[in-house]
Amino acid sequence: MKNLESFIYNILDSKFKKRLVIILTAAAFFLSLLMFPTKLVLAKMLPGKSDNTFSIYIDTPTGSSIEQTKEVSTCVIDFLKKEEEVMNLELFLGQGIPLDYAGLVKGSGMKRTENVAEISVNLTDKHHRAEPSFLMVQRLRPVIKEACLPLTEGTNIKFVEQPSGPPTLASIVVEIHGQNLEKMRTISTKVAQILSKTEGLVDVDIMADEIYEKYELIPDKEKIARSGLSVEQVNNILYLAFEGMVIAHKNSINSPDQIPMFLILDKESKKLSESNLDTLESKLSSLNLMNMRGMMVPLSEVVNIRKVKSNPMIMHKDLQRMVNVIAETDMVSQVYPLLEARDVMLETFAKDYIIEKAGLSTYMFDFSVEDKNTGERFLIRWDGEMKVTLDTFRDLGAAFISALILIFLLLVIYYKSFAISGIVLLGSFLSLIGVIVGHWVANLFTSETFFLTATSLIGFIALIGISSRNSLLLIDFAQSLMECEGMEKRKAIAVAAATRAKPIALTAVAIILGSALLAGDPVFGGLGVALISGTVAAVFVSLLFVPVLMDNAKAMDFEMPEECSRIDNLSITK
Repeated sequence: MKNLESFIYNILDSKFKKRLVIILTAAAFFLSLLMFPTKLVLAKMLPGKSDNTFSIYIDTPTGSSIEQTKEVSTCVIDFLKKEEEVMNLELFLGQGIPLDYAGLVKGSGMKRTENVAEISVNLTDKHHRAEPSFLMVQRLRPVIKEACLPLTEGTNIKFVEQPSGPPTLASIVVEIHGQNLEKMRTISTKVAQILSKTEGLVDVDIMADEIYEKYELIPDKEKIARSGLSVEQVNNILYLAFEGMVIAHKNSINSPDQIPMFLILDKESKKLSESNLDTLESKLSSLNLMNMRGMMVPLSEVVNIRKVKSNPMIMHKDLQRMVNVIAETDMVSQVYPLLEARDVMLETFAKDYIIEKAGLSTYMFDFSVEDKNTGERFLIRWDGEMKVTLDTFRDLGAAFISALILIFLLLVIYYKSFAISGIVLLGSFLSLIGVIVGHWVANLFTSETFFLTATSLIGFIALIGISSRNSLLLIDFAQSLMECEGMEKRKAIAVAAATRAKPIALTAVAIILGSALLAGDPVFGGLGVALISGTVAAVFVSLLFVPVLMDNAKAMDFEMPEECSRIDNLSITK
């Protein structure tokens, strides 16, 4: 320890070396912060989680037939069958998968139309598989979309993984609030186009039904009465021909309830060759009903056909009409695509709308647009995992600042000095250098992006106590040497740093070894890396930077609040 004592004393005895230590530490701190805007270190709520299953949601255009949906689903399944790691898969045609963790918030349980399908994919155990599920999804997504999307124009295929944290509707959700549904749809289409062109975003979709033309079959009650038929007869044959219906029930000793008997035309008879009025009229003409006089009456004589627009679903949130545009991130942080897409949106909407940005509040990325011609206002609000990420980082940042303030106040009460309390506080804060640099280094040795996550910030907050303890050991011991041994200030600081270096290093080694097990975990890896790299940085800050600040602090000469206890068995070279 004599060499370390001499090394620290030489630094304290030279103004140039002390300035150099301060400059290098400050430079390291600001360079580490620059890793965020330069994207060397990316922030995200939680990293990708390798699981034994994932799902694929298929949405053909509203009004598509079950045959079209099945054609796209079959195309997807053909690709999945080629994967060796796929153990089995199940297709849910015209409905959603039985509720799982992701489907709870994605509305799987409400899907009951012909234009939707979901595929549940089960993989081999993640511990025996080299490729994580999220990397498999990233690899398969472009291949499957390129081959299967053209089968039915307007189809959307989304790959859904089980979330590693709080389940959300999507990684990025853009909510368009307003009253004019037509203009809301126009705005949502522009938003979806911008998100589709933003690097790092995939599976972009507008959560709104497409408006399409359809034919309504309306029984003519007057003609039905004159033809000797009943409205019930006409309705029944229409349902039988196009939808099918329950016509009877069967009892069975194997079932406690009656078993419904469903009757419907076969696929060839039910299917229309073309989607036009003439084909539909020809279909109705082929369906005949016998009236009370025993005469056959074609349905086309008693049913009117009317061409109308479909009625889309209207979504509400907080009693306001809303259209959602969702997008997933392709192994990137949500924040950077958000900022890029938001800038493009502001530039695009500025041509036709007056834009008003939100202030520095919870919804600081939101903005409202006002139509220059009609004065109608629409709110564009960001949500999804991106908002959870921002809220989490904000809350953890507030917790970190609160912890620093509380530590500072306690130290001020103990030392009765703002300067010494500030030294301890600054030494703790500079451990952030190690946390950020540690994530950059970890990213170099991993196949996927190693994000700075919420667990990383938890590790950083935990480091405050460790760093503060190191600084307190040096300050108390140096003060005791000056007060009880009459040692010169710089010599006391150098002796204190050299003497306390061993317990500080041993504590750091214990933390590093204990945190090494966490570093390889997919979710808590950020916590492990933060503790390891932050502890290493805290040791260097405590043994080099804090002594320099102690030497410059005049408050180091104050009298200790407690009586001095003489230090025995200490070999000091005077």
